[in-house]
Amino acid sequence: MDRWQAMETLVHVVEAGSFSGAARRLNVGQPSVSKVVAQLESDLGVQLLLRSNRGLAPTESGLAYYQGARRALDAAAEADSSARGASAGMGGRLVVSAPVTFARLHVMPHLQCFLDQHPQLKLDVVLDDRNIDLLEGGVDVALRLGALSDSAMTARRIGRSPRAVMATPAYLARHGEPRHPADLSQHQSIIYNRAGSGAACMFQCGEMQEPVSLDGRLRVSAAEGVRTAVLADMGIALASEWMFAPELASGQVRRMLRDWTLPAVDLWAVFPSGRKASAKARAFAAFIEDLLLPRSTH
Repeated sequence: MDRWQAMETLVHVVEAGSFSGAARRLNVGQPSVSKVVAQLESDLGVQLLLRSNRGLAPTESGLAYYQGARRALDAAAEADSSARGASAGMGGRLVVSAPVTFARLHVMPHLQCFLDQHPQLKLDVVLDDRNIDLLEGGVDVALRLGALSDSAMTARRIGRSPRAVMATPAYLARHGEPRHPADLSQHQSIIYNRAGSGAACMFQCGEMQEPVSLDGRLRVSAAEGVRTAVLADMGIALASEWMFAPELASGQVRRMLRDWTLPAVDLWAVFPSGRKASAKARAFAAFIEDLLLPRSTH
C-alpha cells in the first residue's frame, strides 16, 4: 500500500467525518476509502477511527496520526509551491466559513476579485452564524467575529469595527434620541442573543464608565434578524458598524451617543488546529484584511 496515499485518505476521512465524504473529495468509490483505512489500521496495529451511527471520529491514536499526516502533507505542499513558484499553491479547492450577514455585506460582493486573482482556485463558502467545527466541516479558514472561545485555536486578527447603538430616524422621531447611556433603559432594544453579544455593555467617555443592561421584548439569534427588526423601526440595537454599514452610509440608520465608546468587535481568521495554514487560506485572510483596512482600526 502506498503510505502517502494512505495518509492523504485518512486525513480526508477525519476532516469529512465519513468515508463517503472523503470519497467525494478524492473522487473515488467509498469501498476504496474504507479498504485503505482498514489496511492502514492493520499495518499500524492500532484502531484509528471509531465508527458509530453518528459517523466517524478519530481515536486518540487516530488523532495523533492525523495531525502528523496533516503536517507532512502540508509540508510537502509547501515544498512543491516553493519549487514551482509562489502561485503554485493557489489551485484546488478552498473551503471558507463565515457569519451570514458579515459575509453578505462585506465578503460575497468581492469574491469575484479574489477568484480573478487566482484562476485555478475553486471556492466553497459555508455561511453560518454558529462557530462550526473546522476539522469536521473540512474548513480551511473561518472568519469569526468577537472574542474567541478557544484560546488554543490558530487565529489572526484581521479587522476591528467600532461598536455603537443604532436606530432608524423614524424610530428616534417617535421615541426620542438618548443623550446618555442611562437613557437606553427607556427604549426598546433588539437583543442579539448570541455568545459574546447579549444585553450587558460598558460605555466609556474619557475616564467615566457607565455599565448598561439593555431591555427589550425581542431577542434574535442571527444578525439578519437584528438588522430586519431595526430597519422595521422596532427599536435600537447595539452592534458593530459592519452590521449596518450600507444603512449608516445612506442615513437609513443613525449612530447614537457619539461621545461614548464601547469595546470594538474583532474579526479573526481562524485556521484548523494541528496543521499549518495553507497558502491559499492565508491568501484569503490577507485579501479580507485588505478589504477592511480602510474601515478598521488596527
